[in-house]
Amino acid sequence: MTKLSVNINKVATIRNARGGNIPDVQKVAVDCEQFGAQGITVHPRPDERHIRYRDVELLKPLVTTEFNIEGYPSEDFIELVTRIKPDQVTLVPDPPGVLTSSEGWDTIKHRDFLVEVIGRFKNHGIRTSIFVGTEAEMIEGAALTGTNRVELYTEPYATQFPDDPEAAAKPFVEAAEVAREAGLEINAGHDLNLENLRFFKQQILWLKEVSIGHALISDALYYGLQNTIQMYLRQLRD
Repeated sequence: MTKLSVNINKVATIRNARGGNIPDVQKVAVDCEQFGAQGITVHPRPDERHIRYRDVELLKPLVTTEFNIEGYPSEDFIELVTRIKPDQVTLVPDPPGVLTSSEGWDTIKHRDFLVEVIGRFKNHGIRTSIFVGTEAEMIEGAALTGTNRVELYTEPYATQFPDDPEAAAKPFVEAAEVAREAGLEINAGHDLNLENLRFFKQQILWLKEVSIGHALISDALYYGLQNTIQMYLRQLRD
């Protein structure tokens, strides 16, 4: 079964808007696991506009499923990850100042950099995933970096899905095939939601994990967190 990792950045965004500790990011992470989530994802950024580095430190002893830390591999980020030692680190090419992740790595241009960074994480026993688009050459380039997985950037799929689901999924299925042939496991994330998740999963049966934050936390405002997590899990099971 494909695992559901809940990205709790948006919970931290709400907390930070007023200061204090409401909502409690640590409690939400524990609750997500109790409600069925198979992983917790956080994406600390240098300006700490949502998840803070201190949050990551506090979450480490609490997360009992899979802890995934996403981010741009600056020296500060690398130091945090190698100190915390999560189950997985996902490398995203979003340098300081960007609003959200918007593209995959150019694994050819940045190959030497990625090889060096991934080697450092491997020395600490941390599984690595690289955020990529659907271009075959970028996925093949990822395989040459030593990464364990790639995470497919699914915003283009989500954008096209309402008009033509099959056409939207086609490049991702082809990309997943390339990754599998290259010996890489596959994650996916960005703009996956209750409307498009099931179809995506049905097209890529060997999908290991999806990381979902914005849509899931938004749905929880209407359906409640426990019910929402179960709704997302059903999309992955059916």
